[in-house]
Amino acid sequence: MSQPPSQPPQGGFGPPPEQPPQQPQGGGFGAPQTPPAQGGFGAPPPPAQPPQGPPPQQPGYGYPQAPQQPPGQAAQPGQPTQPGPYGAPAAPGQAAQPGQPTQPGPYGAPAAPGAPGPYGYPQQPGPYAQQPRQGYGYPQQPGYPGGPGVPGGPGGGKSGLKGKPALIIGAAVAALLVIGGTVYAVTSGGDDGGKKKPVAGKSHDDKPSASGAPANPGDGSGDGGKDPENLNDGRQPGEAKVLWYKSAPDAPGSGADAPGMWITGKTAVKAAYKQVFAYNVGDGDPAWSPITFPQKICAVTSQKSADDKVVIAYMSGTSDRAKCNQLQQIDLNTGKKGWSGTVADGGLFDSALSVELTISGKTLMVGRSQSGTAYDLAGGKKLYDKKKYGDSCFPTAFAGGPNRLIQVASCDAMGSNEHDEIQELDPATGKVRWTQKVKKGWQVARTYSLNPLVIYLTNEKKKAWNISMLSGTGKFTSQVTVNEKFAPQCGWAILERDLQGCSGVAVDSSTLYLPTDKTGSANEIVAISLSSGKEKWRVKSPSDESMSPMKIENGKLIAYVSPSYDAGGQVVAIPTTGSSHQPAKLLQNPAGTAEIENGFFDGDTDYVDGRFYISSTRLTGNDDSKEKLMMAFGK
Repeated sequence: MSQPPSQPPQGGFGPPPEQPPQQPQGGGFGAPQTPPAQGGFGAPPPPAQPPQGPPPQQPGYGYPQAPQQPPGQAAQPGQPTQPGPYGAPAAPGQAAQPGQPTQPGPYGAPAAPGAPGPYGYPQQPGPYAQQPRQGYGYPQQPGYPGGPGVPGGPGGGKSGLKGKPALIIGAAVAALLVIGGTVYAVTSGGDDGGKKKPVAGKSHDDKPSASGAPANPGDGSGDGGKDPENLNDGRQPGEAKVLWYKSAPDAPGSGADAPGMWITGKTAVKAAYKQVFAYNVGDGDPAWSPITFPQKICAVTSQKSADDKVVIAYMSGTSDRAKCNQLQQIDLNTGKKGWSGTVADGGLFDSALSVELTISGKTLMVGRSQSGTAYDLAGGKKLYDKKKYGDSCFPTAFAGGPNRLIQVASCDAMGSNEHDEIQELDPATGKVRWTQKVKKGWQVARTYSLNPLVIYLTNEKKKAWNISMLSGTGKFTSQVTVNEKFAPQCGWAILERDLQGCSGVAVDSSTLYLPTDKTGSANEIVAISLSSGKEKWRVKSPSDESMSPMKIENGKLIAYVSPSYDAGGQVVAIPTTGSSHQPAKLLQNPAGTAEIENGFFDGDTDYVDGRFYISSTRLTGNDDSKEKLMMAFGK
């Protein structure tokens, strides 16, 4: 694909061509919804308006455009079938010429109907095939061709039920929303007295909590521990060891979230329901006494800071007016509680019913539905607010990394100029470094990478998708032209955005790595050039089960191969350069524990220092058997 000129024509390349409509898939991303919970202060903004699919009038350069492939026509894997960013669309039914990019613009060229699909497509079952796709009251998400798979797909990466059934707050503050057969009461109002200022204070208890007990003491006498069930008996030559295995704490009958999994050089830390547990990485013994919160955990920072700190949010009470506004910083290595605080509401239609927590360097961003509040991660001091700006633009989602903070805003949501805007912020000050508009009708749903910035967009009206790359100054540079059904694992994003809610995808400085969706059989990982959007190479799973990217490490792609009924999972390393990209086995998990490994609900995975970790992200509350929490393998 040729690169766009340095100065794009005013207004881009014209409106997207039309396509025959597809059957709507229902709820989830792409449909109008309340912006992700974000934090902030100041006068209440105008009545909340559900974030609409992105976008400006005609942002330059190929923003998302309509699919060109006729509905129902199968795309050939690895062969672009839509017009390039600067070429004319292929005529319906006309075959694309091999080697010629035919997907529209870098900048929003959606894949054709029937190509890859994110939300709603029953994606790869992976090691969690026996788990329900529509779990525990979470509505099924809609399907768009070409994007992230729903939770429960391939067992690679940190997926999970990260989204929550958020409450819609709009002009009508009382209504019923029916999604996927589940009825949600739509309410507004205060919490159990959470009117404190959002300035954090020192915790009353800066010592590890002694209340509660670990899911298992780790001494081999409980329902987990080092090897309570002789899990290593019968282990075959070449198979990894089960280092330790932990059962989950009791959860209510309605189920509970088990978000986050953080691995340091010393500890493996896991949140579940109302508690945070820590285990020594090597033997699974308790690293510190579990921390127990008065109410359920409702949000966590998915990433840890450089000095191994995280922030947990828990509910202010149990009533229907309770909010996810109580913050607590924790040191992962010691279990010591740092600062704590209460997140204030940002306005009448901008409450902290639900929040998203993002770490960017030394800054914690707390996001509500229409604003954000930044804190000093070390001490909890409030740094700044991000509020409404410009053309009725409300910050609706944030994504953070070591030195980068990205904000997505929904602008003129109920007007004629409805669109999304992407901004990069200085994490320390909140100053805007650049702003990029997104074409009307398109919504920024996910970020696959922050540096380089790779975003996934959806168009609810056209049921289309797009993966685009942006430069360091926010300019669209290329888009994925591989017409394939991909299946990264993305948490639920019901009625809110979760920009960093996807796993099973990896990015390095020049390449995007995505797993294909081959439900019930071996899939492939496709390497896609960030500069051109074209396929560079692909590699097939070494077993009959799916394979999913986890991370880039020492110039190699680390991937997880799901277990089967008679073989454990694998951790493999795939060379990213050179002529051969065949997976080399790093760990072969034992066949004797394949059933246990396969039973982690929507497993969160990581590979650190030669050890493989897998944990559940949702507890069912089933009293008939002890639920799984976490498991570690190594040599």
